[in-house]
Amino acid sequence: MEFLNLKAAVFFATSLALSVPALALETGKPAPEFSAQSSKGNIQLADYHGKVVYLDFWASWCGPCKQSFPWMNAMQNKYGAQGFQVVAINLDTKQEDALEFLKSTPGNFHIAYDPKGVMPRQYEIKGMPSSILIDRSGKILSQHAGFTEASKAKIEQAIQAGLGSK
Repeated sequence: MEFLNLKAAVFFATSLALSVPALALETGKPAPEFSAQSSKGNIQLADYHGKVVYLDFWASWCGPCKQSFPWMNAMQNKYGAQGFQVVAINLDTKQEDALEFLKSTPGNFHIAYDPKGVMPRQYEIKGMPSSILIDRSGKILSQHAGFTEASKAKIEQAIQAGLGSK
């Protein structure tokens, strides 16, 4: 099984390197509806209508994902009262891998699981981490591939802009 995780990591890293500039979802268009299992049951995009959603795709083997979790926690704490919600979708094939990751890198936001990889296809995700910022009416505000120190301010500005438009 470790070979599959390594193979997936190489695939996503290569895909990310080749495709970062070509994010395919169109800004201003409705985000694809989704359904995913969380510890609190099934969640759907419609559950978050009226909120600005930061939809993050991550996996336990993703190094930058480990760096993004503390930042997502900070954003949830800072903007949650204004109608902001982080929804992190784990793509590990074994949920145990995700749970192990969460022991050392907890998330204080909604976490759901998509072991079959349906949502990354819906959202045309090419690498991890990748995120989609969705406005209060369910339309795509922006997309981000990867996670670096330099991207934090840019993403936070997009969050602030989304929260400002009611």
